[in-house]
Amino acid sequence: MRKVIVSIMLSVDGSFEGPNKELDWHVWDDEMEKYMDNFLNTVDAILLGRVAYQLLAAYWPSSTENLAPKLNNLPKIVFSKTLEKVEWKNSRLIKENIEEEMLRLKQEPGKDLVLFAGADIASTLLQLGLIDEYRIIINPVVLSNGKPFFKDVKDRLSLKLLNTKTFNCGNVILYYQTVKK
Repeated sequence: MRKVIVSIMLSVDGSFEGPNKELDWHVWDDEMEKYMDNFLNTVDAILLGRVAYQLLAAYWPSSTENLAPKLNNLPKIVFSKTLEKVEWKNSRLIKENIEEEMLRLKQEPGKDLVLFAGADIASTLLQLGLIDEYRIIINPVVLSNGKPFFKDVKDRLSLKLLNTKTFNCGNVILYYQTVKK
């Protein structure tokens, strides 16, 4: 069974974006790019909500960054009730039955599935018990008034630490497995 992995960059105080949706605080260097390049080799598809899809689809198709070919070629599964169509290469839209679709996707053979961005879709998948692993990339910055990633968690979420990785730029990745009830 394929895993659903949430990979998210957070500030030390747990925010995924600044108060005005800014992401200029992300710490990125060649070592982080190499990590991401290797990570992308382990997944079959990228999961996205509407907001993240629109943000990434506006940037990556014309990007000349090293990661662009992989991100553009990987299948993207977009969850949205309001979008009418998705046009980024290899994207497909799911408008309803998120739980059924995700259970079906997890049962398919292949590599893991990754959710890179989207607090709302992450919250939905979390509430449905469909997230298997978190890769939380802590950036060495405190936003103090940013938007918290886990703001919609209603019940305690127990996690088991699997691994950690530190980067010269100051980022730390915490690999957590979801502890099923």
